[in-house]
Amino acid sequence: MIQRRPTVLLLVLAMASGALACRSRSREVVVYLSIDQVFTEPILRDFERQSGVKVRAVFDTEETKSTGVLNRIIAEARSPQADVFWSGDPVRPQLLVKRGLVRAYLSPEAAAIPPAFKAADGTWTGGAARARLLLVNKTRVKPEEMPRSVRDLADRRWKGQTAIANPLFGTTTMHVAALADAWGDDALKSFLTQLKANGCRIASSNGEVKRLVASGEVAFGLADTDDAAEALHDGAPIEVVYPDQDGMGTLLMPTAVVSLAGPHTEEARRLVDYLLSVPAEQKLVDVAAHIPLRADVKPAAGGKRASEIKTMQIDYAKVAGTMERLQPWLRDWAGL
Repeated sequence: MIQRRPTVLLLVLAMASGALACRSRSREVVVYLSIDQVFTEPILRDFERQSGVKVRAVFDTEETKSTGVLNRIIAEARSPQADVFWSGDPVRPQLLVKRGLVRAYLSPEAAAIPPAFKAADGTWTGGAARARLLLVNKTRVKPEEMPRSVRDLADRRWKGQTAIANPLFGTTTMHVAALADAWGDDALKSFLTQLKANGCRIASSNGEVKRLVASGEVAFGLADTDDAAEALHDGAPIEVVYPDQDGMGTLLMPTAVVSLAGPHTEEARRLVDYLLSVPAEQKLVDVAAHIPLRADVKPAAGGKRASEIKTMQIDYAKVAGTMERLQPWLRDWAGL
């Protein structure tokens, strides 16, 4: 019996080691993201350090931004691989809700998020946001002539002097869909037709709009909060205007955290809780010039909280449907 003890002890140790290894392997979470890696990866690393849970992240490429990982989640529906989707907006996740690919979760961290920026059933919860802004070149536009509305893009006095990104892609797609819901399809189509007749430059991206305005090639254009922050950081002669503050309000696009039907349920909930926490939102505000939704998150220098902006009242799920409906017409409008 004495001679067998080392063998028994080794067997027990091997079994314990195997159990610990299995447990270690299970303590991971898979997140798919459509937000820039440079902004989000430090937040994920902070979560790893604090939780001990390994994060496997899959990022969209610049060419497939907002649609690449979304399509991958849909393609993997029969064998879900992702536990969490961290989206740059709350509209595209509606396609996942529609297909039953979301595992609803009401995070305790969601309590501080205003009702307009989260789903009551826990299918998605908003975080730090971007806004659709008018970037105005101050050397081209006098203070008394500052545009105040997105409708000013079609004003004849600015013929050939404005720019927007192609509405078939990115945040501009979401914006035109939100305008269609606010104005009606006919009014939206009339507005875009007027833009074309007015010589509005159709840029390849919001970044290109920023360049056109900063260089003075156009007087003003429509882009996002992060584009404005980059231009100001570079010392461009730009005035930032939150459009339609005396009317329908400015479009706000919160990031969205979505729990999926992946294999790591408990770890997914822990990650969702962290991504919706004050430290995570504060970091996204600090490094990416996003707009905080929560009262206990400080805005970026010179920036605002969501509560300080008159925002468009929109139904993000409805906007998702409108985006799909408008695509054929927008392709014709863009000549594609």
